[in-house]
Amino acid sequence: MQTRTVTPADLARSVIAVPPMARDRDLKFHRGENEKIVRHIEAGGVDILLYGGNANFYHIAPSEYEAVLAGLAEIAGPETLVIPAVGPAYGVMMDQAAAIRRSAYPTAMVLPHQGITTSAGVVEGLRRFADAIERPIVLYIKYDDYIDVEGAKELVDAGLVSWIKYAVVRDDPGDDPYLSQLVEAVDPTIIVSGIGEQPVIEHLVDFKVNGFTAGCVCVRPDLSDRLLKAVQGGDLELARRIQAIFRPLEDLRNGINPIRVLHEAVRLAGIAETGPALPLLSGVTPEQETAILAAVEALKVAGV
Repeated sequence: MQTRTVTPADLARSVIAVPPMARDRDLKFHRGENEKIVRHIEAGGVDILLYGGNANFYHIAPSEYEAVLAGLAEIAGPETLVIPAVGPAYGVMMDQAAAIRRSAYPTAMVLPHQGITTSAGVVEGLRRFADAIERPIVLYIKYDDYIDVEGAKELVDAGLVSWIKYAVVRDDPGDDPYLSQLVEAVDPTIIVSGIGEQPVIEHLVDFKVNGFTAGCVCVRPDLSDRLLKAVQGGDLELARRIQAIFRPLEDLRNGINPIRVLHEAVRLAGIAETGPALPLLSGVTPEQETAILAAVEALKVAGV
């Protein structure tokens, strides 16, 4: 596992895969099946793994947290960067801080809490967490009212942010006043598009952010990597063709639930047995599984 400080060059070199977490029938971390997922992603040319929402770190048990961190570190390749998530509740993230501090992980992403927060409170909480783990954090901006641009800049200027995952969904990703302000306030090379393959062209070309995270990359890492390289190389026609290939599975994720659909998609693709969904989530219906399988089969054989 890569343990050196994360740089903008790291963020630009690889798609950041956000994989599901495989669990056995007793809902325990399944080392063997998770290793299959990691090997598949690495074989496709992707070597940054972010374990957050798709791995349902929102509901991970504090009692298993440190063991899961150890398991992920052990199965990652020597040059693979792995980033775990914490939170989203303040008390949970501060209890998890001790495990992160004892580990070799170069950073950790704070899951965004929605509702019982203020921007000033988020700035203070994330500052305390970064101080507790003694390393910079990944700031995950998923909601407009989670943290304002001034608060994000305050954390960046204090040296507390490794990079920013920006994932606020817009009807038109090219029309985003918040992101426009953010890329003016902080260096856009530390900002990553966080909503999968579909808004990549607007975010990387129009707003000059430095890479992207994705879930569907876990099924076709080679194709997602080609998308990143196409956009970076200015071949937007190729990029749009690749986006169209990913769209059916992404539409199912958006229409049903992103975490639940990806969990089943990785299984249906024959990559690994992901096991049951970790409560408080559940699986999909038979009808939904049929639709996911069709999208996965098409994605597996698609070329450009």
